[in-house]
Amino acid sequence: MVKSGLIIGGVMLVLGTIFGFLFPLCIPCIALFAGAGAGYLAGMFDKPMGGTGGSAKAGAGAGAIGGAGALIGHVVGGMATALVYGPEASVELMRQFGVDVSASAASGGVGFYAGAFGAAFCFGLVEVALMAGLGALGGLLWYQMTGKNMAGGAPPSPGMPA
Repeated sequence: MVKSGLIIGGVMLVLGTIFGFLFPLCIPCIALFAGAGAGYLAGMFDKPMGGTGGSAKAGAGAGAIGGAGALIGHVVGGMATALVYGPEASVELMRQFGVDVSASAASGGVGFYAGAFGAAFCFGLVEVALMAGLGALGGLLWYQMTGKNMAGGAPPSPGMPA
């Protein structure tokens, strides 16, 4: 679980930083696939015991660890964007979209950067949840495709026929 979570977490740290700077709304979409991949890798690496419950738990743990990488990457990329563009460019962008923004908003300051950090952090928390949930699904997929067919592999869940 830890090995696959760290692998996917490193990948998501890099992708989160790059896409957090360029296209921040793409990171949750990437997190869907990365979470399922982390769960499947957790099954491949750890071969969890306990049937579907054990594989889902290992997958969710790996997805959550990978999601931490996505969270950090999203915050780093979001803050880099805020530092590069600043409050003035953001106000100009809002005016181009037809939103009436007061002149005092262009002064920005701490409020602008706190808002940028808060937004990136909240998106990152959503990515952690997505990756944990999809990691559980990836662990279940591993069990259904490979785990239950292994010779001497993971036993079935309690109460389930063999």
